[in-house]
Amino acid sequence: MKAAVLVPLYEDGDDLRLILTRRHGGLATHAGDVVFPGGMIDPGDSGPEDAARREAWEEIGLPPEAVQVLGGLEPTSTRSTEMLIVPVVARVDRPGRLVPAPGEVEAILEPRLADLLDETAWRREEWQGHPIWFRPFPEGLLWGATARMVRSLLDYFRV
Repeated sequence: MKAAVLVPLYEDGDDLRLILTRRHGGLATHAGDVVFPGGMIDPGDSGPEDAARREAWEEIGLPPEAVQVLGGLEPTSTRSTEMLIVPVVARVDRPGRLVPAPGEVEAILEPRLADLLDETAWRREEWQGHPIWFRPFPEGLLWGATARMVRSLLDYFRV
């Protein structure tokens, strides 16, 4: 199975922010997890970029025309579902209001990259022989495949 996620960055004054979501607690998979907007690449999608734009529109109301793709990160997989995830990094023109999709998204998180770069907020544990990163937020816990993608993105901003 193959999925795509949008890794949306936007400027907020002097800050650079990332948009994440907390999945609805009633979903069958990854309920309550902090993740990027995204999902399965559908047959009607022209590829990962198209799927990531579509999913961000469906999940948080981010218009596809507000998304300027910058590139991507190394595809990763979830250990529980063995799904290959293609991260699509983009600069976005954040609309005045983002709208979480009912039944799918419980919250929208917009952390500053400067805060994500603070290593004291992260913890690493071994799980089934693999290192797993965790980053708590008041709205939920970032961990697993999404945490790996965020840390990969942060490598581009470390001095």
